[in-house]
Amino acid sequence: QVQLVESGGGLVQVGGSLRLSCAASGPTFSTYAVGWFRQAPGKEREFVAAITWRGGNTEYADSVEGRFTISGGNARTIAYLQMNSLKAEDTAVYYCAARTYYTHVVPTTTTPYNYWGQGTQVTVSS
Repeated sequence: QVQLVESGGGLVQVGGSLRLSCAASGPTFSTYAVGWFRQAPGKEREFVAAITWRGGNTEYADSVEGRFTISGGNARTIAYLQMNSLKAEDTAVYYCAARTYYTHVVPTTTTPYNYWGQGTQVTVSS
């Protein structure tokens, strides 16, 4: 099984930046896509960004386009979410997810992902 561990969350002021990391262990060679999702209190988990390892295709939610960047490295063992120009509404628990079944499109919903991390809290203060 693939294990995912997020890190890098914390408290930051509006306009600041954070970089989240998602470290993967286990059979990471079987991972085809990695996504970032977030969940604020009282709200459903929502898509933030995702990347497919083959081809490096990316997708972003409209709300973060131009501010967040997803990337990966080290033979599919780590993924990053660089978050710039943070807003108060970005406050949430951020989760990374991995899909170990082939996909030729970038998954932007929760269902296609079969492994999830425990999440890391991001709080943006105004």
